[in-house]
Parts: sequence; structure tokens; C-alpha cells
Amino acid sequence: MKVAAVARHTDCHENVVYKTMEVGRKRRERLDPWTPRAGCLTLTEREEILVGLTRGESLRSIARGLGRSCSTVSREVKANGGREEYRIWPAHVRARGCARRPKPAKLDDPALCAKVTTWLQEFWSPQEIARRLRLEFPNDPTMHVSHETIYQSLFVQGRGELRRELARCLRSGRIVRRSQDRTERRGKIPDMVMISERPAEVEDRAVPGHWEGDLILGANAKSVVGTLVERSTRFVLLLHLGRDKSAPAIERAMRRAIATLPRELMRSVTWDQGKEMANHRSITIATGVPIYFCDPHSPWQRGSNENTNGLLRQYMPKGTDLAKLSRADLLRIQRSLNGRPRATLGYLKPEEKLAELVALTP
Repeated sequence: MKVAAVARHTDCHENVVYKTMEVGRKRRERLDPWTPRAGCLTLTEREEILVGLTRGESLRSIARGLGRSCSTVSREVKANGGREEYRIWPAHVRARGCARRPKPAKLDDPALCAKVTTWLQEFWSPQEIARRLRLEFPNDPTMHVSHETIYQSLFVQGRGELRRELARCLRSGRIVRRSQDRTERRGKIPDMVMISERPAEVEDRAVPGHWEGDLILGANAKSVVGTLVERSTRFVLLLHLGRDKSAPAIERAMRRAIATLPRELMRSVTWDQGKEMANHRSITIATGVPIYFCDPHSPWQRGSNENTNGLLRQYMPKGTDLAKLSRADLLRIQRSLNGRPRATLGYLKPEEKLAELVALTP
């Protein structure tokens, strides 16, 4: 189009059009030096999102055209003003800011840090602190923090926003923690028979011979002792393993323990999904004792064993090198615990309760 035609169309003088064109020629294109990492939305994809929104397309349709998840497009649009306010460059600049590292720590804010510290010293939990902050400062985002951020500031080395000794104010008193949204990464044990398939007679504890098993770890998880607890009597058997917690070692120890008991007193074993029980089929074939597996992260399904392991920690405190305990030592601990009155048994001893049930067994 000629300059004169452009001038008539825009209702401008031709000189204005000439000057505008000259400035455009001299202006050097400024390129954005930031490139989103692989997997993140690019500037071109944001252009396609805006075009789709302008056409009135659904977010699902836009995502399908980009080969992206609908949730990715939905979060992008929502975070940048929604359908009506979405703009390409502000969205790109925002993404660039979010990608910058290192990020300033939320608890670097002195006022927020002081508030969190005060409430921790009053034995408030991080969840209680996070919720209360939102109630007291509903319109001040700088005074909002998630409970996970508080935990990380307490436990992750190198982040000193909160003093590490404040971790002692937590109810658990622990100084380490893993994120609660962690996923299960352990490999599955083949041919597991789950606890849901366990006979109904196991639940009411009326029939002796159903056991629960687990491992107690020593210092730095380099030594181990196996534990078997009978559900009806709380009678305990300890497996000598030393530093070997492999599946073959567990199999050998289990077969030795099962061989010491009459068939009526060894009807089943319930274990968690630890890889040490990978040879469960071999154990069952050799002994005839079925092994059932608990659901992941469900220690209450082996409640008797968990409780007994807590008692055993009086004999084998955490941090102890369990490899230094001989078979004789474990036998002495086993006898001591089986000769200890238990409230759940009406203050009978496990050995007395076992003898009583054996006498009643036809």
C-alpha cells in the first residue's frame, strides 16, 4: 500500500507516516534472552492459547491443539487473569519470574519468621500455625505460609530461617521429616497374598498360631533383628540376622523359627511389603505356612507387632549395633519379654497365655 493511501486510511499527514516508518526501520528488535526449560510453555504456545481464547474455544480444545494436558492450559489461563484478561507477554514475563533461582525464602520476612517462632515455642504444630496465620492476616499474603514450608525450614540443612532447635518444640520431637506427598517407589513383591484374603479367624484372635512379623533396625540401618509376635498371646520369637537383611537370610531364619513350633501354633504370618520378604513363596512351600502382606503404609494392620517392637526398644534402644547381640542375647531378651505380665492379657504372661491356649487346643 502506498504512503498516501495509508495516510488517507489513518487520517494522518503523509509526513507522519514517513516518520513512523523511519523509526520502525531504525528500531532494533529486542530479543528475550530467557528460554523456558523443556516441558514448559513457550512464547509461541502462549500465542496459540490467546488465539484459541479469542475464538471462544474451550480449554480442552486448545490443549488438544497444543498436545498439552488440559490442566496445564487451565492453570496458565487462571494464573494470568482468566479468559478475559489473558495476555501473552505478561504471562511470559510472569513465567520467567517464577523460574528464577534461587528463590527468596518465604520465612526470610522478619515479621512472619518472628510470628512462626513464637507459636512454635508455644508448641503449636506447623498446621495450626499455617491455618491461624490465614485467619489473623486474611488480606496480607506476605504473612501466609504453608505448613510444609515451616517443616522444610526446620529440617533442611542450609536453610536457617528458623532455628533448628525449634524442631524440638514439635510434638514428635523428630529432627528429620519426609514430605507427606511422597509416592511409593518400592518394587512390588511378586505373587503377594494381601491381608484382605486372610482367614476371618485371624481377626478375633481366638485361634492361636497367627503371627505378625517385622524387622527392627540398628544403628544406621546396618544391623537387624527379626521379630515374630503371636496375635492371641503376644508371644515373641526373635530372629538372629546380624547385618544380613537379605531375602535369603530372612528365609533361613523364618524356617528355623517355624521348625521350633508345633503345626497348631504356626498357621499364618502377616508381614509388611518390605523386600526382605521377597522369598515368601519358598517359605510357604517349605513350611506350609501362608504369608499375607499388609497394605502399604498401614502399620495398624500389624498392631501387635508394632506394639511389641516398641517394648523391645527398651532392650535394644535406637542407635544400638544389633549385630553385637548373639543368639544367646536374643534368647535372653525373648524370655524376658515372654515372662512379662501384659495388660492386654489381663496381666498374664505371654508364656502363660500360650500354655493355656495350647492346653485347650484339641
